Amino acid sequence: MPMQYEYTAIPESAVPRARNPLLQHMLDTYASETSKVVSVWRCFSPEDMNFKPSDRSTSVLDIMKHQLLSERRFFAEFIGLPGEPEPAALVPQELTPLAFSRRDEELCKPRLARMAACDDAWWLEVRPFFDVQRQRIWILWRRMLHTAHHRTQLSVYLRLLRKKVPSNYGPTADVTWQGADPTKSVEAAGRK
Repeated sequence: MPMQYEYTAIPESAVPRARNPLLQHMLDTYASETSKVVSVWRCFSPEDMNFKPSDRSTSVLDIMKHQLLSERRFFAEFIGLPGEPEPAALVPQELTPLAFSRRDEELCKPRLARMAACDDAWWLEVRPFFDVQRQRIWILWRRMLHTAHHRTQLSVYLRLLRKKVPSNYGPTADVTWQGADPTKSVEAAGRK
């Protein structure tokens, strides 16, 4: 039985086809990572938005804002993907988990279509990335790793708030299913 998610923001059927089939994995992964972010965000309540585990930590609200703002910067400035909205239009007016989740979906879906239309030469072009030069394809993967970092950060916040942590890559302490086979033993790791 396949992994089961309570909510999928961007189902596989909604992911456009890349011009080069060898690049399809980027679109599939970006859509999947967006769905994972949204599934974590939807677990928070409006009352949780100012939560942070310590004075030196970032609040739930600020992490959600950062996700929308920094993702736009990656796509507009670093990757140079045309069609990104103005920064003032990124953060939803209502500062709730549901509003942020909806906004993330709204921003990500058109990016998928714009990325799908790009050819190999465009993806391999070198661009400025902070103080170094990197290919667009590298910058996109860096973006997805950055997103995973903040999603994990908020998953820890959920646990600290004693809330359910959704499944992102497999079963969690809160979500499992028949046939789930997490690798928790030397025997499981040794399977071929």
